[in-house]
Amino acid sequence: MRSHKILKIASPDTHLQNTLSREIGISKILTQILINRGIKNAEEAEKFLNAGPDHLLDPYLFSDMQKAVKLIKKAAKNKKRVMIFGDYDVDGLTALALLKETLSKIGLETVHYIPHRIKEGYGLNKNIIHFARQKEITLLITVDCGTNSNEEIQELRRHNIDVIVTDHHEPLNHDVALCASAIINPKIKESRYKYRDLAGVGVAFKLCQAITGKKLLEDLDLVSLGTIADVVPLTGENRVMVKEGLIKLAHTKRQGLKALIETSRIKGKKITTGFVSFILGPRINASGRMDTAEIALNLLMSESDDEAGELARTIEMFNRQRQKIEEKILEEAHDLIDREINFKEHKIIVIAKENWHQGVLGIVASKLADKFYRPTIVISKTDGLCKGSGRSIKNFHLFKALLECKDFLKAFGGHSHAVGLVITSDNIEDFRNKINRLAKERLVLEDLLPSLEIDMELSLSGLNQEIIAEFEGLEPFGTGNPEPLFYTRNLKIRGEPQVLSRDTLKFWVTDGHITSEAIGFGMASFKDSLTKADSFDLVYTPRIDDWHGKGSVLLEGKDIFFR
Repeated sequence: MRSHKILKIASPDTHLQNTLSREIGISKILTQILINRGIKNAEEAEKFLNAGPDHLLDPYLFSDMQKAVKLIKKAAKNKKRVMIFGDYDVDGLTALALLKETLSKIGLETVHYIPHRIKEGYGLNKNIIHFARQKEITLLITVDCGTNSNEEIQELRRHNIDVIVTDHHEPLNHDVALCASAIINPKIKESRYKYRDLAGVGVAFKLCQAITGKKLLEDLDLVSLGTIADVVPLTGENRVMVKEGLIKLAHTKRQGLKALIETSRIKGKKITTGFVSFILGPRINASGRMDTAEIALNLLMSESDDEAGELARTIEMFNRQRQKIEEKILEEAHDLIDREINFKEHKIIVIAKENWHQGVLGIVASKLADKFYRPTIVISKTDGLCKGSGRSIKNFHLFKALLECKDFLKAFGGHSHAVGLVITSDNIEDFRNKINRLAKERLVLEDLLPSLEIDMELSLSGLNQEIIAEFEGLEPFGTGNPEPLFYTRNLKIRGEPQVLSRDTLKFWVTDGHITSEAIGFGMASFKDSLTKADSFDLVYTPRIDDWHGKGSVLLEGKDIFFR
């Protein structure tokens, strides 16, 4: 078995290594990792390693923040009911729960509306106008949506309903800034905010800070949950909020989150970005995918142990259902790809089939994009409008591509790496051809091969427990701040590799001087090749193995290159 990944090994900057290492008192290895992340001086390094609440930005840097707070305080003074319009994913639900709690604390009565994922889809819709008028709403606030809902906002304004948009999605145009009463989105051109990569819950959090005049650090459990789940870069302010938020999440006072952590079987463990991404986030999303997102919102806001426990168990059931449906669609998708996709011609995978469950299209697209390393769009065909979800790869901005294909689409939205769309069945083939023509112009062969960004090439003797312990200062890891990766050449296997459960491979490696234990999750297929190889190169992340209280260096293998 051979790897088909491209190795990109960072060029060491020994001069800057020496300077920073001396000035801030850390190892040269940690210093080089910081350099690889764009940090060039001691001040930036200190700020990164010691990121904390003091580094949170002033919410009033948003150009419309003052207007938004004024409207909210006016509603509170006049005892008006406020409506919050949310979204059905983790980002939208955490934002909705946070804003609803904050407005309640200042005495505002709120009602909320979460669109049904399948029946209504993403964003403001015509139903909301009737609902708002029925509830005698004079102020509506969106969370995680609204930037591209110009028509709906204009209609609300015609009925004397003020609209505050809090969102982080890319604008299709700049009309919303003209028709909304206030828009708080770091991505619009009118925004003065210094950090543009906030999640929807991050934007809502800044509004809550402005309303209360407080830092609201106790609410960072919700903020970190939504931020990680939305796969935004864990850089800048996001990193601060997630770093603090994971600590808060581990000791959360929210009954719903405690129940979810317990039913997910991670109680007592260190809560990491991985646990949120792969365990907590998918469970919260399962509610809106399989039924209604109201169940997940009720969980997040529950104040009763019994209620929270019941809701968490219901969500666990939804998650199991989601997994079964997802598995079936993945199988069918692979069959379609085998029959329809010519990888020499199609740099983007576009597949469609009748009546695929719309709630899992994004997950399926993500898994296919990971496997084939090509932008992937998965569409569920119906008699009327077909709905699809897309995920991309590093060097292809999927949202911008959809902008150039808009003539074939009824609606669309999203980010560079994740999009949703609505299309008629008779336009699917033309859309597939057009977006693939764009991809041929913009993607080269190297773009279609996943790369491994290596921080340093090392000998095994270059690592010890003290150095590895320093890496904790780099956490939390995620998009934009990956775990450190190292590369060691000319290793030999010691003993017989062992296959453990779930395709895990355990083996020992030596460079002739140092012998280290290694483990590779999902790497069981390498066993025979390792046994036969004279030598090989290993890509890995080093860890400290504390099993039975005995600390030792453990190499978590990410890839193997045979000579």
